[in-house]
Amino acid sequence: MGLFKKIFGICETRRPADEECWKTSSHEVEIILDKAPELTGPYGAVRLEGRGLPERILLIKGDEGTFHAFKNRCTHMGRRIDPVQGTSTLKCCSISGSVYDNSGKRVSGPAKKALTCYRVVHENDRLILFLE
Repeated sequence: MGLFKKIFGICETRRPADEECWKTSSHEVEIILDKAPELTGPYGAVRLEGRGLPERILLIKGDEGTFHAFKNRCTHMGRRIDPVQGTSTLKCCSISGSVYDNSGKRVSGPAKKALTCYRVVHENDRLILFLE
């Protein structure tokens, strides 16, 4: 990631190519996995924003095949977070570079708190994220 992106906290993780792969209802987000190829392999990730979401969300597929969802906001300076490619860690996209594990626990860096995590249920070809 370039210095310019780090200074301004610009996230590397992209939105889903097919915006129709997800929808919100009440306090849940539903993702249709067949429409989200970004989540097929280990360490795949997408960021979800807008559409009435109360917060930005980072959704990743861990190397163990399970999915993890986080409030996409570093607990240090409030910047977005990105998965570190080829690892089961997440890193703040700003210069401070706090690092978290797949459970949202702080591993290193200046952040003092863990990330906010959302419960994810995998049912057949879809995921349900519970935002409460």
